[in-house]
Amino acid sequence: MTKKVCLHGHFYQPPRENPWLEDIELQDSAYPYHDWNERITAECYAPNAASRIIGGDRLIINIVNNYSKISFNFGPTLAAWLEKFKPVIYKSILEADEKSMERFSGHGSAIAQVYNHIIMPLASLRDKRTQVLWGMKDFIKRFRREPEGMWLTETAVDTETLEVLADYGIKFTILAPHQAAAVKKIGAKGSWRDVTGSKVDPAQPYLCRLPSGKEIYLFFYDGPVSQEIAFRGLLANGDNFAKRLIETVPDDDSGDRLIHAATDGETYGHHHKFGDMSLAYCLWALEEKFKGKLTIYGEYLEQNPPTHEVKIVENSSWSCAHGVERWRSDCGCNTGRAGWNQSWRAPLRGAMDWLSETLAKIYEEEAAGFFKNPWDARNAYIDVILDRSERNVSAFFAAQAARDMTAEEKIRALKLLEMQRAAMLMYTSCGWFFDDISGIETVQIMQYAARAMQLAKEIKGIPLEDAYVKNLERAISNAPELGNGARVWERLVKPSVTDLLRVSAHYAISSLFEKYSRDVRIYCYTASSLDYELAEMGKQKLAVGKVSMRHEITGEESTVSFAVLHLGDHNLNGGVRSFGGDDEYNVMRSETRAAFERGDAPEVIRLMNRHFGEQNYSLMHLFKDEQRKIMRGIFNATLGESEALFRQIYEHHYPVIQTIRQMNMPLPRVFATSMEFILNRDLAKGLENGDPDPERLGKIVGEIRKWSLDIDAKALEFAAETKVDALAAKFAASPKDVTVLEKLSSVVNVLDDLPISPNYWQAQNIYFETDKKVRPGMKRLAESGDENARKWLELFDLLSSRLRIGKNNN
Repeated sequence: MTKKVCLHGHFYQPPRENPWLEDIELQDSAYPYHDWNERITAECYAPNAASRIIGGDRLIINIVNNYSKISFNFGPTLAAWLEKFKPVIYKSILEADEKSMERFSGHGSAIAQVYNHIIMPLASLRDKRTQVLWGMKDFIKRFRREPEGMWLTETAVDTETLEVLADYGIKFTILAPHQAAAVKKIGAKGSWRDVTGSKVDPAQPYLCRLPSGKEIYLFFYDGPVSQEIAFRGLLANGDNFAKRLIETVPDDDSGDRLIHAATDGETYGHHHKFGDMSLAYCLWALEEKFKGKLTIYGEYLEQNPPTHEVKIVENSSWSCAHGVERWRSDCGCNTGRAGWNQSWRAPLRGAMDWLSETLAKIYEEEAAGFFKNPWDARNAYIDVILDRSERNVSAFFAAQAARDMTAEEKIRALKLLEMQRAAMLMYTSCGWFFDDISGIETVQIMQYAARAMQLAKEIKGIPLEDAYVKNLERAISNAPELGNGARVWERLVKPSVTDLLRVSAHYAISSLFEKYSRDVRIYCYTASSLDYELAEMGKQKLAVGKVSMRHEITGEESTVSFAVLHLGDHNLNGGVRSFGGDDEYNVMRSETRAAFERGDAPEVIRLMNRHFGEQNYSLMHLFKDEQRKIMRGIFNATLGESEALFRQIYEHHYPVIQTIRQMNMPLPRVFATSMEFILNRDLAKGLENGDPDPERLGKIVGEIRKWSLDIDAKALEFAAETKVDALAAKFAASPKDVTVLEKLSSVVNVLDDLPISPNYWQAQNIYFETDKKVRPGMKRLAESGDENARKWLELFDLLSSRLRIGKNNN
């Protein structure tokens, strides 16, 4: 008997992009990272692409790509983000799939996923088809092959969903054991055997015959093992992990037996720190120590066709004991916030369903004049989402348009399709999964709803917001200060709504603090300056201009005039309006400029109100990243004053502080606070320096240790990782440069003395690569008497211990 082991990782993050900007804005809760995608990538997606295997001395002995040895899926929206912002990791994932095909008899590790993680049994048949097709097209574009399997959101399933999968040629999907209802041997005339309550044997695949006559194969993962991996500490030890898997089925002579588990991929590193390393060791131990064999679903299915067929439990999922109620009712499933309820889920689902149906009618009516078949056009729109080049958009219209269309009609048609994309994204399952309607995931899906309604109003002139928000009034929040969904909408959703004027205001205000070229990209918009004047008097500035703003997704353009007055610090007043002609613009420009040059700021503001109306823009209207950047610049002077004060206390009273220490007296808080502030600042500045001074850093670290001072561990870990990774990248570019190697080694050595635990993931990867490709040659040179090579070898081998890497004896 051969015990074949398959571990599946469902790697997914909800789309976090601002629906109007198509980019993720700063998320403070992800500190010290920019956003949660960045943080989870650092904790999970990157480590699994180059995971460490640790030896008995707790040093790294190998680095492996876990993705090449497991079954996995990456959500399309997450994959798109990785492709754009983490191309090296993205490439490692694609390469892992290619490599896995060599290992697994031509079958790839990657499987597809329904596009944006909607609960399929709660979706219309039309949306089910689009979700599957978009997921497949996304997969094919990335992995350059047809997907064999497809992951269903939350493994939520009904027969109609399986019919759609089979109709599009998907061979298999993965379900939880409690989703099997009954089984019987293929070809047997006997009755079905009840297996509800997780009594299905997970060690084999099953055939599912569908009412249409089509078929699909189903795998039911091992529930207890999957639970232990995700929630019960099995990842604490890679050896125990492997042993638990291999002992799942008894030893006998009954042929191949499949041992498989499925969890969120984030289990391996984000939910459980260093879970990727436990996985890496487990995968090694399964084959080398316990004599099992790794496999994936496609390979196992080819080698072991099912002997039994199965019926599913309709409307069931892996994370709700009540079927799919978690995504439409107060079923009791939640993340554990005591005293809270989820009665808000039903009204939110009702609001989304009403909006979806309304948007579908608008789409059908309006798109019928543009496309041969509006819903076929929506299905084909994934090709544009994946490639928004002008050439590809033209090819889309050539294939889908019912007639020749003007430029304005194409903009209108693209708005309709974007409205439908937002209508899909607003059903992302995470919006209902957690405990309150004010949660970040729920606010996100309501933002997609807001974007869809905005587009509907622009296209049809019908305001939908009031009726939608009326539905939200019944969605009671657990946060008393928020009250209900309508107030959540007003406070957390509506302020995000953006149009071309808001983007133009961002451009105008930020132009006071950043010199722009004539054409500048602002997220998914392009601003082209048509006229710009900047006047300065002391701290005060006045910017007046006109700009052409283009939305790169729909092609919509507008010319806008603006004036922005900055009185210093955070005091700023801006006016923006659609361009009303050269005469009007020239009058506004000359009048405001003249008042500014007279030093009459109140008159400038009065003139701006007259020319632009009462809608004033301030720093509050900037998009979050630029807002933070500008505010940091504004308050740098204030921070400098505070720093000077603390530094004076620290330096002037240092002899007194020394005496207090010698007398074993408690250090007065004012001294401790001053020292902590100054030394933390100096250390941060030293790490931010493009060419860090190890000796200077060493003195600062010595002072921190000497006085047992508190440090901002999170921030310093992040800064340490960033600096060491940058030095390592510099070393990778010049791997034989002794000076660069010495700097890298010295900085790592100094940081070792801090009470922080930085993850030198990138530096370790570079070390391993250099060890294989460069060290052998440098060793030969050293042995032949090359003094530079001898020093390089000494430093390089010393760096191995500082990076916790086992020494190479070659």
